[in-house]
Amino acid sequence: MQDVTTLEFMRVIARYGGPDVYWTEYFRVHGDSTPEKWILKSITENPTGRPVVAQLIGNDIPALVRTAKLLQKYPVAAIDLNLGCPAPIVYRKCAGGGLLREPARIDAILGALRDAVQIPFTVKTRLGFDAPAEFDALLPLFAKHPIDLLTVHGRTVLQMYRPGVRYDLIAQATRALKCPVLLNGNVHSAAQALALTAETGVHGLMIGRGAIRNPWLFDQIRQRQRGEPEPLPTGRAVLRYIRELWDGEITPGVRESSQVQRMKKFMNFIGAGVGEQFLHEIRRVPTTADFFRVCEEHLAHDRALPLTPPA
Repeated sequence: MQDVTTLEFMRVIARYGGPDVYWTEYFRVHGDSTPEKWILKSITENPTGRPVVAQLIGNDIPALVRTAKLLQKYPVAAIDLNLGCPAPIVYRKCAGGGLLREPARIDAILGALRDAVQIPFTVKTRLGFDAPAEFDALLPLFAKHPIDLLTVHGRTVLQMYRPGVRYDLIAQATRALKCPVLLNGNVHSAAQALALTAETGVHGLMIGRGAIRNPWLFDQIRQRQRGEPEPLPTGRAVLRYIRELWDGEITPGVRESSQVQRMKKFMNFIGAGVGEQFLHEIRRVPTTADFFRVCEEHLAHDRALPLTPPA
């Protein structure tokens, strides 16, 4: 997730078990772009001991080919094309999820990148731009080009993150395609993760917001797969996690107010698992002292927290 799942976040989440594979933030690709140095560090300084995939976003075919060839010189497990970002600032430029309105251009991009990428080539998509019915026209494009993995977020671009994830259409992709399919969209607990995997037949899960809210989630899923109990974190454990995030995200010379605002990006996810009152208060704190005062008031306890979002 852009400007959230950074190298610093990778360092923190790896201490909690972490995923089997990491995706970088997306490299913005256009006519005169070069790979962002801070995102490259997620590859060259990868602290996790696990593979990392380089993610691209853009619509300029020569630039995408050039960037994909360049990134293959780094220790990446795959090159990934983002067709799913729902941010208006992105899709209005016909990038990310905006490309889903132009299947012919997607066809050309997939063909060019498949020829240029000598390592695994993967794609992340949403179901369509306006409506889930658009997915029927997208699946043949993914089948036409021998991509190595497809991640499907079960919402449309305009749906953003609102309720109504279409897991049935993700299951349709697993039946229609020869390549492995990953399920993405609102995975928030180990029990739900295993149920969705069995229901849809996917080869795995991509977890974004759920992992920010609950960094224990990957290990909880593994434990449930093994038939082992999955201990829940206490409030104090969540408080320690927040302090680790804070320490990792501190940038020397940045104003205190800016540092607090940056942490609120993470707290929007974490807070959804703690409670509405906590989320209400933490969104309004102006200072470091206020930030940790609210965290202490709500989390300095030894009760178990499932960290699941409200229904």
